[in-house]
Parts: sequence; structure tokens; C-alpha cells
Amino acid sequence: MTHYDVIVVGLGGMGSAAAYRLAQRGQRVLGIDQFAPVHNRGSSHGGSRITRQAYLEGPEYVPLLLRAHELWDGLERDSGRRLFTRCGGLMVGTADSRTVTGSAASARAFGIPHELLDAPGIRRRFPTMTPSGGEVALYEPGAGLVSPEGTVAAHLQLAARCGAELHHEEKVFTWSTMAGGVRVGTSHSYYTADRLVLCPGAWAAELLRGFGVAFTIRRQVQYWFAPSGGIAPFREHPVYIWEGDGYTFYGFPAHNAPADGVKVAFHGGGRTCTADGIDRTVSGDEVHEIAAVLKRHLPTLPGAFLRAATCMYTDTADESFVLAPHPAEERVVLACGFSGHGFKFAPVIGEILADLVVDGATAYPIAQFDPARLLA
Repeated sequence: MTHYDVIVVGLGGMGSAAAYRLAQRGQRVLGIDQFAPVHNRGSSHGGSRITRQAYLEGPEYVPLLLRAHELWDGLERDSGRRLFTRCGGLMVGTADSRTVTGSAASARAFGIPHELLDAPGIRRRFPTMTPSGGEVALYEPGAGLVSPEGTVAAHLQLAARCGAELHHEEKVFTWSTMAGGVRVGTSHSYYTADRLVLCPGAWAAELLRGFGVAFTIRRQVQYWFAPSGGIAPFREHPVYIWEGDGYTFYGFPAHNAPADGVKVAFHGGGRTCTADGIDRTVSGDEVHEIAAVLKRHLPTLPGAFLRAATCMYTDTADESFVLAPHPAEERVVLACGFSGHGFKFAPVIGEILADLVVDGATAYPIAQFDPARLLA
């Protein structure tokens, strides 16, 4: 039986990045995922994810985002794939909304280029949008979108190139520590390694029974519409996050073939579910709900409904990450609970996980992601 330096469980956004960075650093890596490569069963699919650095969730995230953007450039070069589209981003809401104030605080703290626009300024610059008189926006020219499927594929491609052994369609049922290492049991076999990295996504609760951190899984829906006035106005368009009265939604430019339309979604909320029991059927009432919001804010967008897809948020109580060594198992490192805003960090999280495994520590600021905050 081959003994590995490290086993990575889960090869989605975070696990694929970890497998690459660990293999790049000379580790003998085994990566295991229960689904086929670049699948649509978890949280790393749907064709696009927003990335931004004027981060409304807090300036403490920004150093990681600065590095992630650097790494995406290298990832594109080394994989030969186009992954990052810099189209600018609008954070819209009232002047005292968290979306606007949080984004502005991060932009000021790190000198991130941005503009503040009032409602007439938004309408002049972006005529697809109809903000009310009391709404404003922060515009970040360096924001954009990344491809989740493309990024996972690139990380897997480069991991394999660096010598990682990648097993797909093999489910992990159990793991344990033992003298000198860890043991992982799957649907196919048992494997041993010096260390274990757990990147289980929505399966965190299943693989971390007794851990003490509560993970809430929420069903989220992504929608694609054909704009009633044609797709052209949405081609040269920023990504956006729009905080309304009791809801927040976000959207993208038309960046694929015209037949793919324009993607939008609500952020947050969503029905609780289990990772294996999520309802993949999207109802007409759900489509009507988001179309009604779009008619108020981007009135030409909700033309013909094209399709929808479900994914999952795996939320912690404070909607921040768990990214740290396991508090009770020194040979195990955790990356989970990304709460619907983690994918944009994937490249740098791969580096962090490699640091924690190889060096036992990282220079990146991750103290806020220690699970101890959730175990009190």
C-alpha cells in the first residue's frame, strides 16, 4: 500500500487548489472526490463567480484577495485557460447600507481604486440599471468574474502535472489519526498518509461529526434570462451586488454565447437542506420572485427565462470561514464553511493549506478563521 505525504479530501474549489500547491511543493499527494471531475453537485459550478477587493464583508479579508488576484494571473498562464474577466463591479444600496459602507471601508483601508456614484451617475454610466433616488454605488474597476469550473479544472490539471494522484467517484466514509499519520477509508479502499486536508464543502458536517461547529447548508438558485431588449447592453457590463429592502441579489455581464443569457441570483436566505437531499427542481414561483425584483432594478433583464441551477452555501454561525489546523488533531487541516463568499479566495487558500501542511504555519493573516471562535 502506498503511503502518501498528504491526502486531500474534496477536490472542488479549495481542495483542487490545495492538491496543486502541495504537489508543487514536492509532496506526494492523493486527492479524493466522491464525484466526477469538475462536477455540479456542490458549490463550485454555475459558470461564474464574482471577485472583488473592496470587500464589504470586512477589510481583514483584503490581503488574501490581493494575493488571490495575483495567483489567478499565474494560473491562467500556467494552465492555458482564461479564468478571470475584469469587467468592473458595482456595489449598490442606500448610503448607509452594509454593501456600500463595508465596500468603501475596505477600499479606503487598502487604497483600492474606486468611485462613488449617486443614482443619476449610476443611470448615466450603466443605463440597464434603475436605482431609486436614495441609492448610491461603489464602483471598483478591478472587480470582475472568475470561472469556477475553469478554475477547478486548471488546479486539477496542474496538480496532476506536478505528480498528484487524483481519485474521482470515490466517496470518503471515515478518517482517523494513528501513530505517525492518518487513515482514510473510502468506497474503494483504505489509504494512509502523514497528514490530511479536509475540504468537504457541504459534506463538512458528515466528515466532522463531533467537531462542535454547526454548519448550516442552504439551497441557492442561479437563474439565466434573455433580456427583453436584447443581450447587447449586458455584454460590456459590470458584475454587481445590490442590497435592496430585505433582500440582496447579484448578477453578471453576458460573457458566454448569446444563447446562455444573463445570470442573476439572490445572495443569502434559501431553504435549509442536506448535502445529499437538496431539491434540484426550481419552481415557477421562484423564477417569478427574482423576475419581480429584476423588473424593479434592471427592467430589461427579465425577458424570457432560460434555465436555473441549484448549488449550496455551507454557512457557519458568523458566515466566515473555518481555515485552520483541527483543534484536536494536529495532523489534520480544515478548509470549510465558506458561507457563500469563499470561491474568490480559492487560489490563495490552496497556498495557505500547503503552508499549514508543509511548514506548520502560514504568514497569511488567518487568525479570524480559527474554529475556536465557534466552539465557545
